[in-house]
Amino acid sequence: MDLNLLVALDVLLDEESVGGAAARLHLSEPAMSRTLGRIRKATGDPILVRAGRSMVPTPRALAMRAEVRTLVEQARVLLGPVDRPDPATLRRTFSVVANDGIITAIGAPLFARARAEAPGVTLRFLPKQRTDTPVLREGVADLIIGSPWDLEPESRSELLVQDRFVGVVRAGHPLTRGTVTARRFAEAEHLVASRRGRQSGPVDDALRELGLTRRVVGTVPSYASSLYVLLETDAVGMAAELMSTGVIRALGLRTFPIPLDLPPLSLTQVWHPRHDADGAHAWLRALVRGAIGDVVDAHRGAEARGAAASGSADGAEAPPEF
Repeated sequence: MDLNLLVALDVLLDEESVGGAAARLHLSEPAMSRTLGRIRKATGDPILVRAGRSMVPTPRALAMRAEVRTLVEQARVLLGPVDRPDPATLRRTFSVVANDGIITAIGAPLFARARAEAPGVTLRFLPKQRTDTPVLREGVADLIIGSPWDLEPESRSELLVQDRFVGVVRAGHPLTRGTVTARRFAEAEHLVASRRGRQSGPVDDALRELGLTRRVVGTVPSYASSLYVLLETDAVGMAAELMSTGVIRALGLRTFPIPLDLPPLSLTQVWHPRHDADGAHAWLRALVRGAIGDVVDAHRGAEARGAAASGSADGAEAPPEF
């Protein structure tokens, strides 16, 4: 079956003229006549018949006119470019894979933006798990936010921001006073956040190059739990600088630059290519992009306020902020 005949039939029924239909479809009249012949053969009905100088539709043609128009319009919507939907009327649930550190950092601005723009949208966060399950390809998740790791080769990705790790300690910790050197950093007790309970990583590699080692006193399975342990101990933890400013300040913890040459932390969002032309999914990616921007802006604002407060009114040198 040649479904192109539906388009021709729709125009013929609208024009009720072979010549008029030919002009609209940029065909010659003989070509349009041949197409009408194919339509007659397919339907078993004359469709248009002569009535003096004009042509009129048959009862069968009149009966199918509305349905043919509907089918053609549906095909145009299906095969044509997708317009971005109105978020205010969007009703959809998106599943997003992210670790608890990312959820802690961007969860509040992300939900706030979603509620303001698309109150009918539900965001469902799923835990980040390193498994052989292709979560994007199989549709388990619509989006992954995090550091790049082995994913399906067809996946699309977008770099959202490049961050760096900073040390995290309680207020009044010895490392909040004076310069934090690599040796002082290594000699502290360390708490590692690792879902797999790993006790070593890039920090240990960088220390090893300097002839230093650190003592890891324990591991916890999540970033959020590590912050509460740090509040009540002398252990040193780590966090992404840009992504952690808000929650760390809210808890009263302090941060300091890690005196090591560590690789940057790239935060990306990843999706399956079947969502490239999905207007709703494009809105979701823009939503995440905006939430990341909110967090970065908040961090820069806090830095600016800290810099302004560091110069005291009497000109005395203010203590360094961590």
